[in-house]
Amino acid sequence: MARIVMKFGGTSMAGTERIRVVAARVKREVDAGHEVAVVVSAMAGDTDRLVNFCREAAPLHDPKEYDVVVAAGEQITSGLLAITLQAMGVRARSWLGWQLPIRTSDAHSSARIEDIDTSGLIAAMSSGEVAVIPGFQGMTADDRVTTLGRGGSDTSAVAVAAAVKADRCDIYTDVDGVYTTDPRIVPRARKLAKVTYEEMLELASVGAKVLQTRSVGLAMKENVRIQVLSSFDDRDSADLPGTMIVGDDELGVEDMERQLITGIAHDKNEAKVTLTRVPDKPGAVASIFSPLAEASINVDMIIQNISHGTGSTDVTFTVPGAELARSLDLLGKAKEAIGYESLVHDTKVAKISVVGVGMRSHAGVASTMFSALAQRGINIQAITTSEIKVSVLIDEDETELAVRVLHTAYGLDAEVEAA
Repeated sequence: MARIVMKFGGTSMAGTERIRVVAARVKREVDAGHEVAVVVSAMAGDTDRLVNFCREAAPLHDPKEYDVVVAAGEQITSGLLAITLQAMGVRARSWLGWQLPIRTSDAHSSARIEDIDTSGLIAAMSSGEVAVIPGFQGMTADDRVTTLGRGGSDTSAVAVAAAVKADRCDIYTDVDGVYTTDPRIVPRARKLAKVTYEEMLELASVGAKVLQTRSVGLAMKENVRIQVLSSFDDRDSADLPGTMIVGDDELGVEDMERQLITGIAHDKNEAKVTLTRVPDKPGAVASIFSPLAEASINVDMIIQNISHGTGSTDVTFTVPGAELARSLDLLGKAKEAIGYESLVHDTKVAKISVVGVGMRSHAGVASTMFSALAQRGINIQAITTSEIKVSVLIDEDETELAVRVLHTAYGLDAEVEAA
């Protein structure tokens, strides 16, 4: 017998028929003798609809009341799933964020979970009752409803799994696992049996859409084993060939040595910004990035060119595409303090990243990437690295070609089965 947290996303909960399918899957786990808690998202499209209601009511709405509105979608699906389970003969009840409670910070619409009272939850699970929990929501110390930000149900599921010391957290999505890259771009992409927390965190942060970044970071911190599964496959979870997100110790040295690169991700939601003729003196770069940091705008790739010989230099960096307008506004207001000559931006760029723990023990990963792209005439505009990742910025129109070229260059293409 295991203690399992199951999480179902918006497409899995999109209507009563799909909720019945989810309930049947939950019932199989209960019938197998497992203790089960379920975390659910709102029905697909419902959160966007609720957000639009808030915007229509008042463009500058109260964030506290906004959270009350947008948290309603998950409350509906949690109640519907509990009702459906009961109709199938399964003991179940919903536990809303304030009923556990799930305590969060007071940063409305982007709150962080601080504590979960699990005493009642564990008692219910131990008695054989399925706990159905709305994801994405919690409450502050002064009992105001909060939400965790888009994709926050993944984080809710991992947090609940950590709090109840679950054996694993099964996250059911519209894909059946983590692939070496997007199968829509590379049909020969392979599904991975295991991925480390670090690799998944890097992949999620550079464009892979399977899991939300915060949920992976929390899983790594709390050592919660995550299994990514398809909610549209009727087989039992034990028979589903999903992907396990685990620690390095579970992956094993042999696996790390055999697999140099785990995956390739791409992200077109990047914007490149260049400030020309910035004074080449101490403190100049700080004057650029300080206002961006104060506005919580994440800066990724940074390049400072060589001096023009006139005491000035060009500085290029990237920001999320959604933050470009704010970034330009802040830099425009700080022009006099920074002292740059002109501000240029480009949204037709894409970030391509190769990720793998095998980089720690192998040389030449970056060289392979640069050579493969050069052979196909793909120009690199910027580069950034970490211990297990190399990312480059290229022209957006060359995204799919770059992904295919690199997937082949690193030997990630699946074998074609003989007829």
